[in-house]
Amino acid sequence: MAEKDPEGIIATDPSDNDDRKCLIIRKLLKFNPKEVFTWQLVKTVAMGQGLAALICGTAVTSQYLASDYHVDAPMLQSFMSYTLLCLTYTTALLFRTGDGNMFPILKKRWWKYLLVGLVDVEANYTVVKAYQYTTLTSIQLLDCFVIPVLMILSCWFLKTCYRPVHYVSVCVCLLGVGAMVGADLLAGRDLGSTSDVLLGDGLVLLSASLYAVSNVCQEYTVKHLSRVEFLGMVGLFGTLISGIQLGVLEHNNVANIQWDWRIGLLFAGYALCMYTLYSCMPVVVKKTSATAVNLSLLTADLLSLFCGLFLFQYTFSGLYMVSLVIILVGFIAFNAVATTPDPTDPIAPSVGREEGGYDNPDDVIEEGEHTGVSWNQRTQNEEVPAGGRITKM
Repeated sequence: MAEKDPEGIIATDPSDNDDRKCLIIRKLLKFNPKEVFTWQLVKTVAMGQGLAALICGTAVTSQYLASDYHVDAPMLQSFMSYTLLCLTYTTALLFRTGDGNMFPILKKRWWKYLLVGLVDVEANYTVVKAYQYTTLTSIQLLDCFVIPVLMILSCWFLKTCYRPVHYVSVCVCLLGVGAMVGADLLAGRDLGSTSDVLLGDGLVLLSASLYAVSNVCQEYTVKHLSRVEFLGMVGLFGTLISGIQLGVLEHNNVANIQWDWRIGLLFAGYALCMYTLYSCMPVVVKKTSATAVNLSLLTADLLSLFCGLFLFQYTFSGLYMVSLVIILVGFIAFNAVATTPDPTDPIAPSVGREEGGYDNPDDVIEEGEHTGVSWNQRTQNEEVPAGGRITKM
């Protein structure tokens, strides 16, 4: 036990240190890799890298449009993606019954989804505009700002409790990003403009903050309400907002496009990659978290660079492989230990979130007919025992 000496200085009992050492040794001896490196973890890593590959697809098609065809219409690209979401998921909401129908949702939460749609559209737009003012290196580094903002917002709004291993894992991933940026500098790929670096860096930070807000809203919605509801509302309001912004800001750029089948194919490829990304991301977010998904997306730049080695004759550096390994190690470590919801949170989902289980009964019927009974209404008549299963009183 700790005791105070006559001078008031706390003295540590050597036996306490011995007990801690023994405890650590026992934990190491009991460590079973099969309990950490599970099939669920493998699926999480695979799904995360699938999302990163979709981001890579959007980057490659955008690069071709900009470099080979001199097309500068990012809002048109976003408008096409949101339109696809609107045609599928918003239409699906129209055919639902009860409270799951589009009109009751709009009546209750229209202004919330309007803000989410605005945030999502402007997050995509501001990061594209940043390339006109600052360098690729600055964008790659500052774009990582989304992760600490996400963790803060998750702790604040979603009541997520992170453990020390999660903070260490994030630092490892950011170290991998640093290695990637260093490889870019050594390879002479510090692309972009320096016309107004301060403005460009500010746009990147703004974009990262907006992405964090959008991702937190997405995580809350898919875990407490419905994936189809989120995508349908984002598709609806994203189409309206991006359409207005397209008409105001890019009508001249769109009119000057020399359309042919190649340009049309590139636009279609971008829209399909982004549509698939939006459709699949909520599934991964529900099984993990928005923070974990954004950690997995850190490898998207590396996948784009590997594609650029063959498509755009980029210079290879061994640091790219080092960066990829470091980011993947950090991502695996982050997902190997589950985050825990705050037990004091009255709306915290039940046990089993990390295993991909349903957080509330509404999720079980997400793709089918909605019963029109909210989660809060159900909990008034149902009891949730310690095991997390729901039983009628």
